[in-house]
Amino acid sequence: MRASLARSRRLGSVIEAVGNTPLVRLENVAAEAPSVEVYAKLELANPGGSVKDRAASRMMLKAIESGELGRDKILIDSTSGNTGVAYSLFGAALGIKVKLVMPSNVSKARKDIAAAFGTEIIFSDPMEGSDGAIRHVREIVEKDPEKYFYPDQYSNANNPLAHYHGTGVEILDALGDRITHFVAGLGTSGTIVGTSRRLKESPRPIRCVAVEPTEPLHGLEGLKHLASSLVPAIHDGNAYDETFRVSTEDGWDMADRLAREEALHVGHSSGAAVFAAVEIAKKLHHEQGGGCVVAIVCDRGDRYFAPMRWEKRYLW
Repeated sequence: MRASLARSRRLGSVIEAVGNTPLVRLENVAAEAPSVEVYAKLELANPGGSVKDRAASRMMLKAIESGELGRDKILIDSTSGNTGVAYSLFGAALGIKVKLVMPSNVSKARKDIAAAFGTEIIFSDPMEGSDGAIRHVREIVEKDPEKYFYPDQYSNANNPLAHYHGTGVEILDALGDRITHFVAGLGTSGTIVGTSRRLKESPRPIRCVAVEPTEPLHGLEGLKHLASSLVPAIHDGNAYDETFRVSTEDGWDMADRLAREEALHVGHSSGAAVFAAVEIAKKLHHEQGGGCVVAIVCDRGDRYFAPMRWEKRYLW
């Protein structure tokens, strides 16, 4: 039993619940690397259920502070789902109208969650993925720029700054100088870039690894195959040390293993990040006999329920 319990926080708003997410040791899926600590940073514990709560809340609050966003404007952005849920949640909390452009093939759960907060959703071509949604939202804003506030999560410096001031600080606070490797999926790139920049300021050398799909056409929703995509303006390849490419099958299979073996029901991009972390841990175990790897678990698996589960057998 724990010797003491931390006092429960009293919050003035749901926005204050963002961050301070737990780190959970993964011992079963990393059993082949017993000398290495492997941790999952559970971003699914944010109020909107994903890592995107950090960037969305910071982008919105900073825009309100500067006067760019108020109740007289509609916040509009493109999203594959999680940022949209976060915008919708915080829009409801702040009294801000939200309109989102999503590829029509994003999971039904995320469409429904965003709509539940009163958000208007516009669907873009599913075959064009997140890049098609970006192009579509830009066309909408160009036609009526005074009507909208367009935070543009792919270009907004507050996206990586949310992780520089939040995620990175929390990891260092929890693990100190034990951490040797950090792993995160590459989507907008805000998480990997911002967190890596903060970790690189630590006196201990920490190797930062970005996770990408192996192929342009993949089933790791939320991740970008950078070579075949529009590169986000906030992306900085110098912020991290290497790229680890993961197949759709490996990402899906690790997500399944996390549910069965660690009681963590996570999304497939999280499965990909943990797969990479475990492979890194195996190498550390055999070559160095120790280490500490942290992987970002960016969201929950319940956002990937029907109708996608059955597609695995033949679509990917």
